[in-house]
Amino acid sequence: MNHKITKIAITALTGLLATTAAIAKTDLQWMDVSPLPAERQEIYADVKNDKIYTLGGMSEGAQNVSDNFLEYDATKDVWTELSPLPKARHHVTVSIVEDELYGIGGFAGGFPNWEAQSNVFVYDFNAEEWAESTPLPEPRGEHTAVVIDGKIYVAGGRFKRTPDSANFNDHFDTASLLVFDPIAEEWSSAPDLPTARNSHAAAVIDGKMYVVGGRQFTEQENGEYANVNVSTLEVYNPEAESWKTLAPLPQPAGGITAAVLDGRLYVFGGEQWVPKQTVIAEAWVYDPALDQWAAVPDMPTPRHGIAAGAIDNQIYIFGGATETGAGAVSTNETLLVPR
Repeated sequence: MNHKITKIAITALTGLLATTAAIAKTDLQWMDVSPLPAERQEIYADVKNDKIYTLGGMSEGAQNVSDNFLEYDATKDVWTELSPLPKARHHVTVSIVEDELYGIGGFAGGFPNWEAQSNVFVYDFNAEEWAESTPLPEPRGEHTAVVIDGKIYVAGGRFKRTPDSANFNDHFDTASLLVFDPIAEEWSSAPDLPTARNSHAAAVIDGKMYVVGGRQFTEQENGEYANVNVSTLEVYNPEAESWKTLAPLPQPAGGITAAVLDGRLYVFGGEQWVPKQTVIAEAWVYDPALDQWAAVPDMPTPRHGIAAGAIDNQIYIFGGATETGAGAVSTNETLLVPR
């Protein structure tokens, strides 16, 4: 045995363990920052040049659907309302590629009259105007979207059961993974997720897509359907076109959000419908080098349907709802992560 190599490996592992333990200590702090201009839940976000962008959402007991396009300047702690979405949406994902922002899919209609949409709205930051691009192959909502090497990867979510489906209960979970090429304006298919799910979170670390948590709309013993949370963490390697299952999230949760900071995956909040209804305050951090999770301080305001953006050493968690299914808020809290 090469004792020198073994000693180096042990030293490196000890350092990684110490780092993971450190980020889970109470020296992580939550702070209140400027709230959204209005209450919003079921929103997503992306970051460009130290600014966070979010689209649409719901409020007023999940009945009012918004067309808002909002920008948060983290340096100034100020929200600005930009040119609205061409159509009101909730669960519309936000993906920024170079100088364009893509709002993909989502639902039209307040609860329970949800109808998945296939629109791809494109905002040009230079021209400051919206256009439409090639729509999704099928309408989809409660999915996630991330950008890797200039392409957008749309994972999971819910499809219509029939072309006319326009009710929450008339949509089913999918494991489909789609890839959008903004230059060619074309969609293609990639290998399915191992786990079909909706209301999950996704983020990119080292060119790979991490998909975590979410829920499945499944039939129960009494014959009724319910959203059942999952804890699965799966990573997709675009180069190998393959999936790998990793250590699960310590707590099954749907309606969560996630962000990446210093090569680690942070996951926040969510809600649970069965066996009892509750809104989740817990937050977690995942270290890919160790394939391990650790707890970080709970969110001061338990929420689901939230959005997140990481800038410098802070993760901003805004919007969401404080009741299962409803209770939209404008809250914006940031987690300070020491370096």
